[in-house]
Amino acid sequence: MTGDPIGDAAPRYLTTFHPKRIPHFFTDVLVIGSGLAGLRAALAVDPKLSVLIVTKSNRRQSNSRYAQGGIAAVMDAEDDFEKHIADTLTAGGALCDPEVVRRVVEEGPACIRELIEWGTRFDEYEGRLALGREGGHSHNRIVHALGDETGKEMVRAVDERIAASENIAVWENTFTVDLLTYENRCRGAIVWNAAHGRTMVWAKQTILCSGGAGQLYRETTNPDVATADGWAMAYRAGAELRDMEFVQFHPTVLYIAGSSRHLITEAMRGEGAYLVDRNGHRFMPDYDPRGELAPRDVVSAAIVAQMEKTRHPNVYLDLTHLDPDRIRRRFPGIASICEEFKIDITRDRIPVRPGAHYMMGGVTVDWQGRTTLPGLWAAGEVTATGLHGANRLASNSLLEALVYGKHAGLGASRAASASRDDFTVPPIENPAVEPPHEPLDLIDIRNSLKSLMWR
Repeated sequence: MTGDPIGDAAPRYLTTFHPKRIPHFFTDVLVIGSGLAGLRAALAVDPKLSVLIVTKSNRRQSNSRYAQGGIAAVMDAEDDFEKHIADTLTAGGALCDPEVVRRVVEEGPACIRELIEWGTRFDEYEGRLALGREGGHSHNRIVHALGDETGKEMVRAVDERIAASENIAVWENTFTVDLLTYENRCRGAIVWNAAHGRTMVWAKQTILCSGGAGQLYRETTNPDVATADGWAMAYRAGAELRDMEFVQFHPTVLYIAGSSRHLITEAMRGEGAYLVDRNGHRFMPDYDPRGELAPRDVVSAAIVAQMEKTRHPNVYLDLTHLDPDRIRRRFPGIASICEEFKIDITRDRIPVRPGAHYMMGGVTVDWQGRTTLPGLWAAGEVTATGLHGANRLASNSLLEALVYGKHAGLGASRAASASRDDFTVPPIENPAVEPPHEPLDLIDIRNSLKSLMWR
């Protein structure tokens, strides 16, 4: 699927702007998004080049930060790459790119070692990395940190390196409205923030790391920033998108009527938690011999079927048969969240149901993170790399973000270094966008869209 920036169906740019009436900013490399992919991409750029990261919220607010379970990597002598590759291919429904899977999996151990060198405090047991197991994995290979706050800890460590890098600037609370293009090439982006309004940011190379789309759905694990704008701006600019039909729904989202939703990591099922229905029946073995450790798409479908069968709005995650002290140590964050709703995870069953979680599709990229639009690179959930196929294997997303973030950063760095510095602002044609005839109720439109997507 490719956007048509010069067609009559839609205007090229989302808003009207006059290039001579707004500020201009110049940088060697522009990174859009401050999740793990964006941060890693920025760090891969040659320190001699200037880098600007723009992020719509604060610099540590992203889907990456909320990752609980961990990052998948072959770190145990009894595990091997072939097993991780096979698990990934199986979960993806035979639609993964085998070569991409192999390359990403084989870079996993180096990613973990790098994070440790950068100060990430991964959990250990008897002097070695503590490795968990999640659905779809045939071996314990989930590296985790601070119990169930892996993403938060990884982002902290990487962001501290960003803060110490003199060539990297970060603009927080800055929304990227559109990619700037001229002569079929990405030239940067037009951004907006409350303090300065719109700014045209010109860059030799641009890396799109804008994250996911969970906020398109009524039920989601994603934070407010996951609004799919990266795909929209890439499409308007003419970049190719693919596999947009592949949306992953996480099986276990805390379901309390009237409250916000919270992800309940499947690492709990890896530790031995059961899924039971309203009658206390453990139902997953009825649907799949792997039980609670089946891949996410299988478990989500089973939960929906059991909800319909029992005529109940949710099922339950049951940890009451497990050692309470071990559970509290392993999942302190989830225990704290559940306590807000007077749920003791060691004594009470946790009400859960599926929610929109991750997009396998996105902007088409090659192994280097290069898109079909010259001058534009991409990494993270906004991309379609071929790693996940139709269904992502648990904890492969942080791994993909690190691997592709690094490669996209290196590629953009090489391209920017090879560009001349005698840059002149190209003429940007921006026909006026006709305003709506009636005032728009944006809240109503957003809620209607979420309900429609959920149905």
